[in-house]
Amino acid sequence: MYAVGQVAKLAGVTVRTLHHYDEIGLLVPSARTSAGYRSYAESDLDRLRRILFYRELGFGLDEIADILSAGTDDAHLRRQRDLLTGRIDRLERMRRAVDRELEARTMGIDLTQQEKFEVFGDFDPDEHAAETERRWGGSDAYRESQRRMARYTKQDWQRFVAEQDVIHRELAEAKRSGIAPDSPEVMDLAERHRQHITRWCYECTSEIHRGLGEMYVADARFRSTYEQIEPGLAEYVYAAIEANAAR
Repeated sequence: MYAVGQVAKLAGVTVRTLHHYDEIGLLVPSARTSAGYRSYAESDLDRLRRILFYRELGFGLDEIADILSAGTDDAHLRRQRDLLTGRIDRLERMRRAVDRELEARTMGIDLTQQEKFEVFGDFDPDEHAAETERRWGGSDAYRESQRRMARYTKQDWQRFVAEQDVIHRELAEAKRSGIAPDSPEVMDLAERHRQHITRWCYECTSEIHRGLGEMYVADARFRSTYEQIEPGLAEYVYAAIEANAAR
């Protein structure tokens, strides 16, 4: 039998995550000690391994619960193999696209629109830029963003996206761990998101940030960007932005 801290260390997850999985019935420990502490058996660790596998592939917790309750061990292995094969194919296409970008950078050649799509997937920077201009084209914030971004090199944009991805991953992890969007730590992430925009784009006030949060939920393109990271993340980020602005 394993204590909750041991399981967390073995699996590379937080104790809070294990508590949340227990609370929602996704991973209920086989026993408890006389003092009431969770105690996990080998079979529990096998189930956790499957849960983390499906999480890595982007499945929501409700979906994972349905998957685990529906199949046998052989069925799980076959499903995991099929999913891994699909992911390997996607990663290989991404690797080839990155190789082309590296070659283009070495030769000093700008990427074509098709190559941008291959690297960034469904996210279309030009489409989002047009939407931004339509909504805020006459504002000081828009003019400031245009002035700054006109000076950015490809390396600047890569740093911008990398910093943004870190914030998004931490928000997604907080959501997966069941942390409330109005908790101090998630509001701090929302504040980092606001400051990231201020540092790179324009002075993002709390009111402007609220408007962005509304757009993330209401606009299908922006919502899709967050949903691909974590199901339900658009509403979660919006709630965190609202809570942070209120405080």
